[in-house]
Amino acid sequence: MALTGLDIYKLLPRTNCGDCGVPTCLAFAMKVAAKQAALDECPHVSEESQEAAGAASQPPQKLVTIGSGDRALKIGNETVMFRHDERFHHPCGIALLVNDTDDLDARMETVRSLSFERIGQIIDVDTVALNCASGDGEKLQEAAGRIQTELSLPVVLIADSADKLRPAAEGLSDGRPLLWERGGPSDALVELAASAKLPVVVEGDLEKCDADTQKAKGAGVEEMVLCPGEVSPLETLQFLTVTRRATLRRTYRPLGYPVLVRAWAQDPVQQSLEGCHYVDKYAGIVVLEVDSPEYVLPVLVTRQGIYIDPQVPVQVEAKVHEINNPTETSPLIVTTNFSLTYYSVLGEVEASRVPARILTVDTKGTSVLTAWAADEFGPEQIKDAIEKSGVFDQLGEGYRKPIIPGLVAVISGELREELEQEVIVGPKEASGLGRFLNNEWPKLVG
Repeated sequence: MALTGLDIYKLLPRTNCGDCGVPTCLAFAMKVAAKQAALDECPHVSEESQEAAGAASQPPQKLVTIGSGDRALKIGNETVMFRHDERFHHPCGIALLVNDTDDLDARMETVRSLSFERIGQIIDVDTVALNCASGDGEKLQEAAGRIQTELSLPVVLIADSADKLRPAAEGLSDGRPLLWERGGPSDALVELAASAKLPVVVEGDLEKCDADTQKAKGAGVEEMVLCPGEVSPLETLQFLTVTRRATLRRTYRPLGYPVLVRAWAQDPVQQSLEGCHYVDKYAGIVVLEVDSPEYVLPVLVTRQGIYIDPQVPVQVEAKVHEINNPTETSPLIVTTNFSLTYYSVLGEVEASRVPARILTVDTKGTSVLTAWAADEFGPEQIKDAIEKSGVFDQLGEGYRKPIIPGLVAVISGELREELEQEVIVGPKEASGLGRFLNNEWPKLVG
């Protein structure tokens, strides 16, 4: 039976020294019990206590690191079945499939191009799955070396035998590639991975993965990634769900590893949809062959959404944002610092081609109505933000007329009294800003 937080607390020094990064020993014990920390993160815990803690001292799902440096991919170590229970911690890798027989310059340029900005964050393809289509291990090594040098991205090396993986694995061991022997791992690959201390893919059904992970671990392989192989989307989703349940609900460690899946559909729309499903349902790495933005972007957006902490709203800096080179006669638009709200407003202002300023009020990352209901976006808060920003000093005498969202028109009178300036009520939705700025604003200040 797993130890409770109080059980673990009794094994700690109980000095509340904070050396583990947590303020108190009790709080640290609760994190260990919740599988969010390892007992040995306490620098003062005794060996006897670690032995007594047993299974409670390690998270149930292994953290696996692929690649090295700033772009290393860390997957696994998840603690909940559902994001709303807490959060998902390590975003899955989105890998583009590349053959070592491809035009590498063109393929690497494609990988670079699959990078987008959304709500203030860069989302991109962050892994390369390199397949030994040539059947030549030396050619695979050469291609992998170029990708690692020029892209600095984690690499999954794919071949049908350990012999073909060996040159690249040994030559690029500092880059920590993930070794995927189709249908494996064979004894030869396990030996190679153990000696080079590299992660490997364990491919097959649940029973095979169960047996192979225990065998590989006994041979000295610490980091593994499971893979269901070339199966249907339904079977893939079942594999992802069962392994997650076995790991988190039963602490069954032979299946306690992240999962790599490939979207096999030939139709690009179907492949994109499969990729989105796998991201949502626990995949550690999703391998795609499609490389057009319209098919890759939905998968990246899905990953961004599911790995955002549901308890921490995504927000932008509370300040004045200048759009289209504004002047002293440009409008001042007031909104909240919730990212989705701000970027909706930003997109409409940019499209209108009207020079403007957007003042984002610090509402702790909540939307207009939510912030207003919580008394975070009222006359006092808006006045305070305007005064702190000094934005009125950048505006002409007749243009100090902040535009507030139509959804909170009710505060316009009180805000007018607070500022001793005219307040303009704008459209309720961001989509109406273009017409408003081009047609209504000139009349209101003219």
